[in-house]
Amino acid sequence: MSDISPASRLVEANYDPASGTPYVAGSQKWTLLISLLINNFVLLALYVGVLGVLLPNQIAALDPENKANNLAIVFAITSIFSTLTTPIAGALSDRTRSRWGRRSPWIAIGALVGAAALFGVSLMTSLVSITVIWVMAAVALNSMQPALTTVVADRFSESNRGLAGGFVGAGMTAGVAAGAVVAGRMAGDIVAAYGLFAIAIAVTCLAFVLINREAPSVEMKSEKFDFVSFLNGFWRPLKSHDFAWAFAGRFAIYMGYQAIATYLLYILQDYIKLSNEEANISIGNLSSVTFVFVVVSSLLGGYLSDKCNRRKPFVFFASLIMALAMLMPLWMPNMNGMYVYAALIGIGYGAFMSIDLALMTQVLPKTEQGEAGKDLGVLTTAINIPQIISPPMAAVLLGMFGHDYKVLFIAAVIFVGLGSFFVLPIRSVK
Repeated sequence: MSDISPASRLVEANYDPASGTPYVAGSQKWTLLISLLINNFVLLALYVGVLGVLLPNQIAALDPENKANNLAIVFAITSIFSTLTTPIAGALSDRTRSRWGRRSPWIAIGALVGAAALFGVSLMTSLVSITVIWVMAAVALNSMQPALTTVVADRFSESNRGLAGGFVGAGMTAGVAAGAVVAGRMAGDIVAAYGLFAIAIAVTCLAFVLINREAPSVEMKSEKFDFVSFLNGFWRPLKSHDFAWAFAGRFAIYMGYQAIATYLLYILQDYIKLSNEEANISIGNLSSVTFVFVVVSSLLGGYLSDKCNRRKPFVFFASLIMALAMLMPLWMPNMNGMYVYAALIGIGYGAFMSIDLALMTQVLPKTEQGEAGKDLGVLTTAINIPQIISPPMAAVLLGMFGHDYKVLFIAAVIFVGLGSFFVLPIRSVK
């Protein structure tokens, strides 16, 4: 018999009656929940700090006249690689056999490589070099992310996935706020800012795999690798009715959300008419408002979703609140409108993130091979593809409408409002 840690024995001793799969319980469950919160907090702080503040500042400093177009190019190129990386890494993690389990090697190695490349971005002085090194960092971090996300499906019972999603959502959305605050305050020292995020992701991910020991996967059955079947596996889940609707809803909502999040710094500068210094500080202030609402909304939404045994109504109304948030700056094109936006987006996005994750784990097609990592990776492309399409779309819209940022808010409301209805046809989840 292989040597299995006490934590792994605890995992094997508890089984979900709904799915027959092992799950964490007792103190290990709470340790894993807190660890997921911390790791997702750091990961999202990194993404938002870099994508929302540090990269836009670096790119604007290179060529202020073409900053919007250049930013769209960098994001589009990066997102292509991210979109390809996520499902492939998820599928490979499903097939990984090691004494550290299936997910842990990807989390640890992806974080270390991503941290090194991330720090390298701070030393780059041209658009091409910034793009190349950031793509390297994004590929490494997106190799890690599906493994981290799949922990919820791997190690929590269905009755606790709303709670787990709440912790993940609270961590992610709090990270959104913290990342903007930290990056905004440190925007004057790019090297130190990138270095802080790089160290944080490396340390927290290594701690995660050491504290939350995964059961060894060396004795798990492994299918013979077939390249054609491997490729077909990425399309197979989209043939599932519920999976396809979940994918479409997430895609539409992130198309709208990403259009605003990507250009938030430029919205504050060119729509609200703040100076560069005021805009960087205001991003932090807005994120602080969002932080308060998002943490409460994520945890409370996930808890209530589990308690009511309902996912769809929570996702639907959370999405509508996000759409309402995006209307506020149209009605009040000033900082008051942006603060109302920040509060409402915190309520809506916080609840959406936590419950949407729980819903996603429940629409995964059931397979004997255990392909949760790959399927969740495919669902993650519903976030990554909007990162490819949304920035260029926004740049085109801005060009067509004389750089009037109202058009971005209108487009965002349409996408998010439409996406909220895509959850309704899902049959297997209430």
